[in-house]
Amino acid sequence: MTRKITLVPGDGIGPEITQAVKTIFAAAHAQIEWEEIDVGLQSYELSGNLIPETFITSIKTNKVALKGPTTTPVGGGHRSINVTIRQQFDLYANIRPLKSLPGVPSKFDNIDIIIVRENSEDLYKGIEYKVSEGVAQGIKLITSAASERIGHHAFKLARKMQRKKVTVVHKANIMKYTDGLFLESIRRISSQYSDIELTEMIIDNCCMQLVLRPEQFDVIVTENLYGDILSDLVAGLVGGLGFAAGSNIGETNAIFEAAHGSAPDIANKGIANPTAMLLSGCMLLDHIDQDIVAQRVRKALFQTLKDPNSRTKDINGTLGTAEFAEQIVKNL
Repeated sequence: MTRKITLVPGDGIGPEITQAVKTIFAAAHAQIEWEEIDVGLQSYELSGNLIPETFITSIKTNKVALKGPTTTPVGGGHRSINVTIRQQFDLYANIRPLKSLPGVPSKFDNIDIIIVRENSEDLYKGIEYKVSEGVAQGIKLITSAASERIGHHAFKLARKMQRKKVTVVHKANIMKYTDGLFLESIRRISSQYSDIELTEMIIDNCCMQLVLRPEQFDVIVTENLYGDILSDLVAGLVGGLGFAAGSNIGETNAIFEAAHGSAPDIANKGIANPTAMLLSGCMLLDHIDQDIVAQRVRKALFQTLKDPNSRTKDINGTLGTAEFAEQIVKNL
């Protein structure tokens, strides 16, 4: 059955990498009908709204979206588009699978980590005050309800993906009430998943361990700020944000998006690498039960990356965005 999906082409390189995904998905016979909506600078220039009402309506109707990178204007009191969308739709779980890819230069070749980041609270809740001149305060909000919810999500995902270990990352040795509550919540719900091992690690040690022995990690569950940092750290270990897929999952809605930005410096040059966007699209296919198509696309992508003559310029190749997509289509 064909599924209607909200599609945000995005800003900068967004339209180019989005078109690559559309081309590949069509060739792979994904049963998708796209509903394209402008969000970000494109929308702002046309309507004065970064997030138009048409996008809100589309998400409420379709439940699932693939989103290209968008740009939030600097200054003017504009809130982050991504943070606003996550809060509006209560997309409480940010999932970032990070895996070593063939043909992609990196420090390691044995990384296979899923980072599950609590997406709705912590310092990213945006509760900040100017106390007085030269003094500002931010509130770190942690609740047992949100902590247990993300814990369940991490353990269920580990079980579904046949993973054996979940590592909870925290700083409860210093922030005993906030991080302590998060840690206690994860410990409490872990007893319901006796088939999955729970390990605990302090955030600073986790950063060190990731760059020394990343193979020891399987699934990581952590708070909003730590998850943001760790996601980019591990992305660097597998080649960069250009290879980092991501999703934001709620109870009823889900938005899939590449982890990187809109890269306006290379926009409209036809050289952007669409891999992160394509892998995010594959996560979307898994989500809507078109996993067989997702597996075919991933396999064709990996085969393309293995060939030195089929890579994009950012990984020592010569192909542009559209040419790279065409090569993946050939390998389907």
